[in-house]
Order: sequence, then structure tokens, then C-alpha cells
Amino acid sequence: MTAEPVLRAGRDQDADDFIALIGTCWAEYPGCVMDVDGEVPELRALASYYAGQGGALWAAEAGGRVVGMVGTRPLGDGAWEICKMYAYPAQRGSGLAQALLAAAEGFARARGAAVMRLWSDTRFDRAHRFYEKSCYVREGAVRALGDLSHTLEFGYAKPLTPVARN
Repeated sequence: MTAEPVLRAGRDQDADDFIALIGTCWAEYPGCVMDVDGEVPELRALASYYAGQGGALWAAEAGGRVVGMVGTRPLGDGAWEICKMYAYPAQRGSGLAQALLAAAEGFARARGAAVMRLWSDTRFDRAHRFYEKSCYVREGAVRALGDLSHTLEFGYAKPLTPVARN
């Protein structure tokens, strides 16, 4: 029987685990490649990266290894961003993603966030369904990252404060 994942603060020492997790997730999609040092060097010290921006990082750990992750950081004007949300395929559908998202949203809400935003690769259909079930709405234009994966991303947003209705 596999241990249930436990959420904890992400650490810079988790870098190899984070890189392996993201690499596994990206490998599910043709054309997604990872150049850590060239395109995402922050993965080498991700906890410090988010802390330095006033944000935070969580790792979900089970059996002594990282099986999921999420980060958040302030964007300004009451907006916060969900970043680096990943879980191993075996964890999907287990409730882990909801727990990770709730941790990040709760952290942001406690610091005055009015809206959460995120970007998701247009190829990540399963992630889009998850975000939409979690009350995120696709908004704005698709953005192109100009990276090795030729990434195009959808933007999503979710208000954390009540929305006035007419």
C-alpha cells in the first residue's frame, strides 16, 4: 500500500525531484522538451525563487519522494499566480491536485488576493478540465513563449472575492 501524500513546504533541495516530476509530465506531450539551465533555471532553487517574490512553494511527498507540486506568487493589484502545478500520473484523480491548489489559493487569499491567475500549455487538456472544474475561466489571448517546445498558453482566472451580480 502506497503512503498518502503529505503537503509540505517546498525546498531548494527538492530541485532534482521537481525537475524529474515536470520532465515526466512534459514527456506525455509530443514536442514538450525541458532545457533546465537554458529556459527554467529557477528550478534549481525554486523555493527561494518564489519566496523572493513574496510567494510560496509546496511539495506533496509520498514514500520519501515528491509526487506533486505547486507554487504561487503575487502579480500586483490583488492578483496572484498559480505556478508549476504538477502531479505524477499515478496521483491524478486522487484529490492531490485539489489539495495543492487549495494550499496555494489559501496562502494567496490570506495575503489579500482577490483573483488567481495561471497559464497552461494549450496541449495540457487534462489540466484545463481540472482548472475549469475548479472555477477557473479561460480569458484573454493565447501567449507564445518562444521556447524550445514552441509553447502556446491559455490564460485562466478565478475571483477569490464575491462577484457582484446585477
